[in-house]
Amino acid sequence: MKRRLFLASGAAIAAVAAHQLLKSNETAIAQNRVLNLYSARHYDSDNAIYEGFTKKTGIRVNLVEADADKLIERIKSEGANSPADVLLTVDAGRLWRAQQENLLQPVQSSTLTAAIPASLREPGGHWFGFTRRARVIVYNKDRVKPSDLSTYEDLANPKWKGRIVVRSSSHVYNQSLAGALLAKHSPQKVEEWARGLVANFARPPEGNDTAQIKAVAAGQGDLTIVNTYYVVRLAKSNKPEDKEIASKVGVFFPNQNEQGTHVNISGGGVVRTAPNRDAAVQFLEYLASPEAQAIFAASNNEYPAVKGAKVDEVLLSYGKTFKEDPLNAAVFGKNNADALKLMDRAGWK
Repeated sequence: MKRRLFLASGAAIAAVAAHQLLKSNETAIAQNRVLNLYSARHYDSDNAIYEGFTKKTGIRVNLVEADADKLIERIKSEGANSPADVLLTVDAGRLWRAQQENLLQPVQSSTLTAAIPASLREPGGHWFGFTRRARVIVYNKDRVKPSDLSTYEDLANPKWKGRIVVRSSSHVYNQSLAGALLAKHSPQKVEEWARGLVANFARPPEGNDTAQIKAVAAGQGDLTIVNTYYVVRLAKSNKPEDKEIASKVGVFFPNQNEQGTHVNISGGGVVRTAPNRDAAVQFLEYLASPEAQAIFAASNNEYPAVKGAKVDEVLLSYGKTFKEDPLNAAVFGKNNADALKLMDRAGWK
């Protein structure tokens, strides 16, 4: 009896030791796993997301940052030997370009399909949107009444002559807006709209979205078209001058009685030659998690992609609810090239 008990005890100890060794090996393997992320999101706050992913999975994130176009060209030049696992960037137009260059592979994930609305992901699973970016009209409160505003199309109305400032047509944000209009109107009508908009410029296009907001606050123009988070950045700034600028402008969500306000995305996909495909899919799924969505919303003042995720309070102060255009991001992403051509013809430089 004693011998049998001894043997049983020894077996139990061996089983525990084996289990601990297996667990230790699994941890070591996880710690040796990596994800090579090529990101055009230049936000330090995103580091919290990468750290959260590593903490949850044990997979280290090797980050390569550059402009989207440079990253796309880098992946192309690296070819089959590219270490890139995930391409993360802003605007559906850039994701569409990467897809057309055959740089992204389709991903079938019930987690992503359930979490990300259909309008924010490529139908074939080549890329997914993880934040939403509403492109709105920002106006000088002393010069424009909200009741004067209605749609993007109305910005071509001669009543706005010499009153509009906007960034260059070479920027993808404006190309995607025009691409969304191309899904609604004929190319001729959109080009006519662009010509009317150009005729209403207060100055030639220059600067980024923040520069446009500052120009409107200073009275250099009465209104502009920008992404909402640029306004929120100024409102939350520690600089009194930035807060003053934000206090002078209002935010208007256009086309609320029609298809809704144009909403772009920040998103990503798995690179076609990804050496760590499983880790890449895990990373995309993590970006759709409540934890990551909360960081996205709080850190860069973007709207989360996942319904029910918490939205930044300052962003909400500019409009708790608004009707957004349900157009699939892949559609206006595809239209970017044609949009740029007609914008050029219209004189929008």
